[in-house]
Order: sequence, then C-alpha cells, then structure tokens
Amino acid sequence: MNRDAKFAVLGGGSWATAIAKMLCENVDKIYWYMRNEAAIEHIRKEDHNPNYLSSVEFDNNQLQLTSDINEAVENADYLVFVIPSAFLKTELDALSASLQNKVIFSAIKGIVAETSLIVGEHFHQVYDIPFENIGVITGPCHAEEVALERLSYLTIACADEQHAQIVADHLKSWYIKTTISDDTIGTEYAAMLKNIYAIAAGIAHGLGYGDNFQSVLMSNAIREMKKFIKKVHKMKRNINDSAYLGDLLVTGYSVFSRNRMFGNMIGKGYTVKSAQMEMSMVAEGYYAAESAFKINQELGAKTPIINAVYQVLYKGKDPKTTFKKLTEKLD
Repeated sequence: MNRDAKFAVLGGGSWATAIAKMLCENVDKIYWYMRNEAAIEHIRKEDHNPNYLSSVEFDNNQLQLTSDINEAVENADYLVFVIPSAFLKTELDALSASLQNKVIFSAIKGIVAETSLIVGEHFHQVYDIPFENIGVITGPCHAEEVALERLSYLTIACADEQHAQIVADHLKSWYIKTTISDDTIGTEYAAMLKNIYAIAAGIAHGLGYGDNFQSVLMSNAIREMKKFIKKVHKMKRNINDSAYLGDLLVTGYSVFSRNRMFGNMIGKGYTVKSAQMEMSMVAEGYYAAESAFKINQELGAKTPIINAVYQVLYKGKDPKTTFKKLTEKLD
C-alpha cells in the first residue's frame, strides 16, 4: 500500500468521523477540516469528537485538525468530502487553494441544491476536475456501526482504477471490507436516491404499515432506482450489488438511519419543520427528494415513490392519503 498518499477529510459529522477513524487505521497522519472550532479544541484535549460518534478515540498524533479548508486542501493529495450537500457550496466558496491535480472523493450521498448536480458532476462542471480524478465512497455502511467496529462493506468507485484502489486500500481494515467499481455516476445517484426511499419507508412505518408492505416498498424502490439511474447514465451494472441494493436495504430498515427516522416522524404527524428541528443531524433525503423529482421531470422515468415523498415533503400533501394512493401503484 502507498503510505505516502496524503489524505484530508473535510467535514465534522458522524460519517466524517467514521472515515477519519478508518483512515487512521492505515496512515500516520490525516488532515481533518471542520468548521466547529470548539469541536477541534475538544478533540485535541479529549481525543474524541464531542458531537458525533463520541465513543471513537483518536490518537492526536495522527490528526492535523484545522478550521481552515485551504490548509487541508493544500496539504493533501486525496480529498474526502463529507460535508452535507446542502452546505457544500457555502463551504467551497471559502476555498482559494487550487483543486487542480487533487483527487476528490465524495462520501456525501446527496445533490448540490444550487446546481442540482450530484457532487461528482458539480466538481467536474464548476471546478473543471476531470472525471478520472473524481470518485465516490458508498455502500451499506452506517457510521455508528463503524464506531462499534462491526463488519462493514464499502464500494469505492472511480473512473481511474488506480485511484479507487488506493482509497480502498487506505480505508480497509479487519472490520472494513472494500471493493472497487468504475460506475461513479450510478453509485452516486444510488446513494442519493436510497435516502428518499428510506424516508418513504419511515413514513410508511409511522403511518402503521407493517413489514409486509415495507418489503413490497423496498422491492419497488430498487426497480425504480434502476429505471432512474439507467436514464441518467446507461452502462452495464448489476443493481443487486451492495452499492445499490445493499445500501438501500440498510438505509430503509436500520434503526441508525436518520432518513428513516425523519420519515417516521412525518408519518406520525410531525410537520416537516418540526421533524427537522427535532433531529440534530441532516436527513439528506429531504433535499434529495426535490432534486430527484426535478431531474426526473426531464428524464421521464416512472418514479411513483419519489413522487409520493416529494408531494408530502414539498407540497404539504397528507401522508396518509398520498401513501394510500401509492399502494395502488406498487406490485
């Protein structure tokens, strides 16, 4: 393994903390950028993130913590972005360091609202980064389980196989298994779409639908995802692979899924605003639902589940009535 490759993690949430932990299993030092200076001070003194995955202990000798995004970017070859997509543009606006010759990996699982692009396409179009230098970290892998060192699987996708392999080698350990893929666009769209389906699963649960309906919903969701992704980027892919179906299942069923939790609250009668206020973490699927709905206006894929979630979250439609109609469209 190339231990000389320099890594920076950009973001201070639970998934960023999990990725920092995985990298620290394999490298001597990482740059870690987060906005929250109080959190940085806490990690320096107490060896753990005060806000997310507090059980994960770090060795401060391995961390170069900074609240300056430019410092992290300048000092690393591989940049792993784990900033929620809703805040990515604001964070990047503070960037003056060049991204040329940097390899950018997104672990964000969402769409940049301002451009309606997935993160990889955003970097390609706005910053002129070649697709060979853009990758995705995805797969059925909850940060909370990484913290507990429970066996987890990641898919590392990049058009340049060598970049994918280097990132995969630096993330894997006795509890993390990695595979590589060349389907950067497909895996990134899948990571974004599954959050919407998890909200749908949560709404259904909150409304009182049982496991039988949940399984039908998930079965329809993977087929809907396949149609959507095929319209976006046609290539040979197996939608049953872990990066697609596996990620969908864990997000739709797991107690750790914040998107499912968000949907569950909506199903139980919370307003969108009150559900968001009650949750301390961002439910990416909320933003993704609007973006996916708008993108599909042009694509024309048959997406009854995305449409139903969009109607509930953005058009104020009654969840009970909307999901009753949805049940008629599933098989």
